Amino acid sequence: MIKKSIRNKLIVLLLLTTIIPFGSSIVITYFHTKNYLEDQVVKENSNLLFQGRVNLENYINELNGLTLSLYNNPDFMNYLRNSNNTNNYLTIGIVKNVMQTILYAEENINSVTLTFAEDNRMVTASKRSTVVFSKTLDSEKRDIFQKAKENPFNMYIEPVNVNEPKNKTISIHRSFTNVPSEEVLAYITLKITPENILEISRNLYNEDSEEFYLLSPEGTLIYSSNADISVNEKSQNWIDKVIYSNKEKGVLEWKEDSFNGVMIYDRIPYSAGGWYLVKRVPYTTLYESAFNVAKINIMFGVIGLLLVILATLFVSFKITSPIRILSQNIQQVEEGKMEVQFDSLGKDEIGILGYRFKQMVEKVNHLINREYRLQLENKTNQLKVLQSQLNPHFLYNALQSIGTVALKNNVPQIYTLVTHLSKIMRYGMNMEEDIVPLIKEINYTKAFLLLQKERFGENLHYSIELEEEISNVAVPKMLLQPIIENYFKHGFDIREGVGSISIECKQVQDDLVIAVRDNGVGVSDQRLKEIYQHFEEGKRSIDEEESNIGLKNVYVRLKLYYENRASLQLTNLEDGGFEVSIKLPIHEEDVMK
Repeated sequence: MIKKSIRNKLIVLLLLTTIIPFGSSIVITYFHTKNYLEDQVVKENSNLLFQGRVNLENYINELNGLTLSLYNNPDFMNYLRNSNNTNNYLTIGIVKNVMQTILYAEENINSVTLTFAEDNRMVTASKRSTVVFSKTLDSEKRDIFQKAKENPFNMYIEPVNVNEPKNKTISIHRSFTNVPSEEVLAYITLKITPENILEISRNLYNEDSEEFYLLSPEGTLIYSSNADISVNEKSQNWIDKVIYSNKEKGVLEWKEDSFNGVMIYDRIPYSAGGWYLVKRVPYTTLYESAFNVAKINIMFGVIGLLLVILATLFVSFKITSPIRILSQNIQQVEEGKMEVQFDSLGKDEIGILGYRFKQMVEKVNHLINREYRLQLENKTNQLKVLQSQLNPHFLYNALQSIGTVALKNNVPQIYTLVTHLSKIMRYGMNMEEDIVPLIKEINYTKAFLLLQKERFGENLHYSIELEEEISNVAVPKMLLQPIIENYFKHGFDIREGVGSISIECKQVQDDLVIAVRDNGVGVSDQRLKEIYQHFEEGKRSIDEEESNIGLKNVYVRLKLYYENRASLQLTNLEDGGFEVSIKLPIHEEDVMK
């Protein structure tokens, strides 16, 4: 009913015509905005990282320029080439002057250290003390100097995390060679405070929604905007992904290490340290505008959908309510309730249809009430006539059998026979019930056959088969006795051997089939044809034999109760005998009570 309802179809149609366009618009707008914003964010951040890379590169190149300018000082270079033979005050003064010039050339330089390659001598100038000559050098420094020597640009920036309080300076190491040869004469180290680097880094990201990192070529964190990343640096797989990408710049989508978003990176040239600038933008930030646009669209979509639902309900109820009322009344009429439960359905076409339907039902109801009483009275009278035709002959034979047994045997068996007879009499003479359960009709038939068994003794054999599932199927009362009695009238005396009769009740699809078979001689084909013709004529001719009244009664009763929904079939069996087959609808509502 729900799927076939015009109202529901109308509601579904209008909802689909609203939801599909609105939904498609929201989805298309969201994905279009999402892709556009992603491209814009990647482009803007790539430009921002490029500018930050340029600023860091210029700053580091500026510091490198201070050390490279020493190649233009011949006195200083001669000192490096002949450091063991130049101990006069003039040369030492030149070295001090050069060291202090570099120290004060940039405000973020804390100290300048010159370390000779062949021995452990060091010259250090800092803003806290004068120039100091010493001979101490640890093994860790030698490893760092080796990296500066192996670098193609003779420069190495020691990777330290500037976020950590203990790392207050960044060390830039440069190896000086005896140009044009590759012999290393000395190493110069600049220790600088990271204020400029921190300032440049902080200008490249939004602290509330983005992350920024500086990585050394080896993957060591130099700067981190996220303290948790600094603590768990070794477990960050994305660092290796960036380092081993072998690209100067690029974009990566990342969904690991508790981060879901886009990573944009750029790289400073090796001549300036080769650092990586990495910016991470979460999807929540990246698509925030897209989400806002989608929310606005959804809000308008919901408002529009609610308006459509209200309009749809109003229109559907206005159109379909009268149809629904009319349909409900038609269904009630089909169920036999001949009452119309509405006054008016309006003045339109549906209202006129309802008015005509109401007039029709009233007229039909009047005719039914008039004819139904006549049919009931006629039906009751016919049943009474049929039952009066059946009882006398049977009772006569039954009483004769009981009397014979009583005279000969004078035993309690008489009680049993009388009991069966009383059951039969109560069942047959009860005029209050016309329709009974099948099991009740079978029990009555059993009592009848038991009396016949007492009458004929070993000359009679009978059997009854009944499927338990159909025991309570409603059937007309005294349906089987006329058929069985017909056998004793016309087939029992002319049989061969022991008289036999069987009754089989079974369900075939939606029908109840009752088959009564005997071992009589049957009837001829001509006689069968006459019997069927007798059934169809509806009345018995003057010369018609009394023998067919039982079958005629059964046929007439089936027509009264079931009209054309039941059948009576007569068949001669191949091995001799006769079969009467009755087929009835199995549902109780098919019985005209």
